Amino acid sequence: IIPTYSGLLSATIYDKEIQRQTLGNDGTTNPIGDLIIMDYTTLGEILFRGQAQVTGGQFEFDFVVPRDIAIPVGNGRVSFYSEDNLLLTDQTGFSEIIQVGGINSDAPEDNTPPTIRLHMNDESFVSGGITNESPFVLAFLEDENGINTASGIGHDIEVILDGDEQNPFILNDYYETEVNNYRRGTVRYQLRDLEPGFHTLSLKAWDVYNNSSVQEIRFEVFDEDQDLKITNVLNYPNPFVDYTEFWFSHNSSTELDILVQVYTISGKLVKTLQGKANSGSDIKDSSSISRDIVWNGLDDFGDKIGKGVYVYKLTVKSAVTNKQVSKFEKLVIL
Repeated sequence: IIPTYSGLLSATIYDKEIQRQTLGNDGTTNPIGDLIIMDYTTLGEILFRGQAQVTGGQFEFDFVVPRDIAIPVGNGRVSFYSEDNLLLTDQTGFSEIIQVGGINSDAPEDNTPPTIRLHMNDESFVSGGITNESPFVLAFLEDENGINTASGIGHDIEVILDGDEQNPFILNDYYETEVNNYRRGTVRYQLRDLEPGFHTLSLKAWDVYNNSSVQEIRFEVFDEDQDLKITNVLNYPNPFVDYTEFWFSHNSSTELDILVQVYTISGKLVKTLQGKANSGSDIKDSSSISRDIVWNGLDDFGDKIGKGVYVYKLTVKSAVTNKQVSKFEKLVIL
């Protein structure tokens, strides 16, 4: 034990090793003309991938073993990687003596499927919004007993794009649980070079008891070389008392300069907010790339402005393409 060590641990639990054979699809033959097929061994399927906090050199974590393990008992593998961001040091280790297999006949019953929140690029995205040509699939999964990543037949975390069920994206390797919480986790996967226009995307996930859920969204890909587009411009809460956040979706894959100007109904400018946004779709009242613009209802002089209806203009500009677009919306202060 290193009692002075603290950091973040990533742990991967594997099922028993799998014996496989090469496909022989390169056509190589031996001297008598037989196709050469070779045997080899790979790591077993991943039963769990999660994170835990290390304090004083020690850590612990829990998980529920999926039903899709191979039943015979044998040696699995645990691999650990821990990182200390403050000292820029890391630690690694593994064990191949853990026993994996068997059936727990007393396991509690679970017939409830996992919940899925599905977005493109970031959490502000709503179905029907716009993206750039290489957006990220972002999914938040949650289940009482955890998400299945053990690659049982038909039990993968699977994404179907535009109904093409013959060519699914298998995202088991892109799922990771929250720190110290095996019940919740995130999938983040980047699609590449999508055609401009409307697309549909569905994600299916299973829990470790093999209950499944499906979530579907629609999105529109814009060619950013043609037009800079923004949609879903809003502020929330609206009406508001103490604060509100400004949100929007866009189709740019490069950093954007953002300007929000708040006006009275008569046209007097009372507040200017500036920020930046990257290939996500939201910003903050600062020069750093962040999630949203937060406004506390004070004017440019730090005074509270009166109750009533105001108009704001949101302007987005790309420094790379020099293109700019603006939209007007209303907000109400109570």
